[in-house]
Amino acid sequence: MAAMKRLIPSFNRVLVEKVLQPKKSAGGILLPETSKQLNSGKVVAVGPGDRDKDGKLIPVGFKEGDHVLLPEYGGLEVKLGAEKEYLLFRENDILGTLHE
Repeated sequence: MAAMKRLIPSFNRVLVEKVLQPKKSAGGILLPETSKQLNSGKVVAVGPGDRDKDGKLIPVGFKEGDHVLLPEYGGLEVKLGAEKEYLLFRENDILGTLHE
């Protein structure tokens, strides 16, 4: 069995696994393709942060496991392993954190 690759982002970058919304409702009703879906994801890894002009570390505002709202376009597609695809964003490109 091959070892799984792990990516640790640089600086203020955030690695996100996109969450796909179900095509059926909980009651089993098929949802139309035209319905607007929430573009969200789960944070898989975060970089250490960026540095200010004095060299002090500014930590990333997200942590692993956060559920985040993503922009409609953007992010760098990253493929780790055979079946997993992720998106790599800068911290300031992520729109916010989703709470239930």
